[in-house]
Parts: sequence; structure tokens; C-alpha cells
Amino acid sequence: MEKHYFAHPTAVIDEGCKIGKGVKIWHFSHIMADCVIGENCNIGQNVVVSGQVVLGKNVKVQNNVSIYSGVTCADDVFLGPSMVFTNVTNPRSAVNRRGQYSKTHVGKGASIGANATIVCGHDIGEFAFIGAGAVVTKNVPPYALVMGNPARQSGWMSEFGHKLTFGKDGFAVCPESKEKYKLENGTVQKIK
Repeated sequence: MEKHYFAHPTAVIDEGCKIGKGVKIWHFSHIMADCVIGENCNIGQNVVVSGQVVLGKNVKVQNNVSIYSGVTCADDVFLGPSMVFTNVTNPRSAVNRRGQYSKTHVGKGASIGANATIVCGHDIGEFAFIGAGAVVTKNVPPYALVMGNPARQSGWMSEFGHKLTFGKDGFAVCPESKEKYKLENGTVQKIK
């Protein structure tokens, strides 16, 4: 059977994983059994994708990222260099907590900056933007911009990755795409 993805010769691909068409897997990465990687994903150097992880289409995983069991990412997610997912809230070397992994879902189009940490059991909303070095300790709403340790919301982002400035009427326009957004009752929606 012909391989429909690229894997660098140093990458380790375990049997039993599902890898979509057009995927690129780079140097020294390990793709473990029972994970799913959607079409056109890019898996950077020195990445681990554990079993039961699901990555949607066009997910970009930068160098030195470990994606542990319990994590799912929707389409078009960006995982920045050396960002971290956890999967147990109270790890102890002498206590086996396999099967007790907390789940984390990253919504469509979300971006997680370099060296950010996502504490397990907290979901990241669609098109949310997690700043570099942030430590996420609670759920992040769609389109939210969060930064710091612990991460706190400091604004809203467009689907093109620009900070939105809302007028008194509750509307904002992305400077790049010219798409319009509405802020109402603490949530943002793109106007179609």
C-alpha cells in the first residue's frame, strides 16, 4: 500500500495510527498507536502524539510539542513551539493514574503560543488566541485573547488573528479580512 504522507526517516510511526493524506512528519517525532492525524497536518521536529489523540485537518504542530492522551484538536489549530498540554492534574511518580486523564479540546482555528501551558480539563474555544508563555487554568471562550500566568483575558481576536476593537455599538471589523464581529453579553460572534 502506498504511503500518502511524508515522514522523515528519523520519525517513529507506530502501527495502528491513522494518518491523513498530505501530512508531513519531521525529524525525531513519535506518532503513537491509536492516534488520528487529519489531512494536511504538519508535525514539527521532536513532537510526540500519544494514543487516543485526535488532530483535525490542517493542524500545525511546531517543534518540541507533546500531545498527550485526552487531547483533541479541531481543524486549523496552531500549536506553537514548545507549548505544553498536561493530562493529569495531580501527578505522582509512584501513583499510576492511567485511565484518569482529563480531556482537553482545542476548537477550530485556535492558536496556542510558544511555551504556553494548557492545564488539562480546560477547553479552548474556536479561534481563541493563547499568548506565548500563558498558563491556562480555566476554559477559554471562542475568540478570546488570553495572556499571562495564570492566563487572563485581555481582549478578543478575529479569525485572521488580529485584536478586535469594539465600538460603543458592540461591533468591530478585522483590519485584514474586513469581516465584522459583534460583542454581546460577553460573547463574540462573526456576522455572516
